[in-house]
Amino acid sequence: MTSSPCLRVSFDRIWRSAALALMSSLALSGGAVAADSYPDKPLRMIVPFSPGGTGDIAGRLMANKLAEGLGQSVYVENRGGAGSIIGTDSGAKAAPDGYTLTITNGAAITTAPLIGQKLAYKPMDDFIHVFLIGSFPNMLVVRADHPAKTLAQFIDFARKEPKGVSWGSAGVGSAGFLAGELLQRQAKFRMVHVPYKGTGPAVTDLVGGTLGAMLTSPAVAAAQISSGKLRALAVSSATRLQEYPDVPTMNEQFPGAVGDAWFGISVPAKTPQPVVERLRSELVKVIERPDVRAQLQQAGLHPMGLGPREFEKFLKQETTKWAAVLKDVKITAE
Repeated sequence: MTSSPCLRVSFDRIWRSAALALMSSLALSGGAVAADSYPDKPLRMIVPFSPGGTGDIAGRLMANKLAEGLGQSVYVENRGGAGSIIGTDSGAKAAPDGYTLTITNGAAITTAPLIGQKLAYKPMDDFIHVFLIGSFPNMLVVRADHPAKTLAQFIDFARKEPKGVSWGSAGVGSAGFLAGELLQRQAKFRMVHVPYKGTGPAVTDLVGGTLGAMLTSPAVAAAQISSGKLRALAVSSATRLQEYPDVPTMNEQFPGAVGDAWFGISVPAKTPQPVVERLRSELVKVIERPDVRAQLQQAGLHPMGLGPREFEKFLKQETTKWAAVLKDVKITAE
């Protein structure tokens, strides 16, 4: 006795449905097992900067302490270049398994698209931005023998300078560049921007007198300020810094001139949610440690500790803010 074609088709459909359900169940259970056993091997933290800077210091500190909580080593890989774009791109293209973390920052995530920089990754689509470590302001510094003793005097001096006052930063799109452009926008004056490949050469030229002013992190300028070679005129933070209580904020004279830089930790998009949550949970524990907070502050960072939702909201606010600034001055990538 032979079965009818209709019955064979029906059995085939039932078999295929059962097989698909079994495969889905196995995949889900496998994912759960993977998440439960995560991590079972060392992790990599990509730092898209050269060793020694604020981002590198923050990355190494977070990597070392995160390793203690995860029970696996987290080794740091410095991949500097192109204003942190090269290392960030590498992080975006890594396997989405939670074993590659990237130190992200405004230049590579929010600013680059606004200045027309060509990226091989999509800052908001190719990452899950897991944790906002902290922020730091930039400081307007001049030579100690500069005639301006205050921010107001400096702006007046710049407005009267026939050839314009030169000012340096670590390049178009860098944190110092953004702070400088924001100050000029709010105070309604212009300077002549001189982009550098790093803050070190800019500080050297400023001390040597070939550069008129500079916007950089307080940590970078600290040694030259304490030695009496540079003078701090203002900071871009919302409130005065504890380390420099006599240095006013730009915001005090020009409301809205608040432009802090930031560092965060991100993983590739499609990283399993349980893995993301494990990382977030462990990173919260890390940043709540008094010794970690003290070391971050020593490096010039204000600890923040925001998780994925708050981090993403922060990034959208940053994009909106800097889009207005960069549109006004018609900046494009150099």
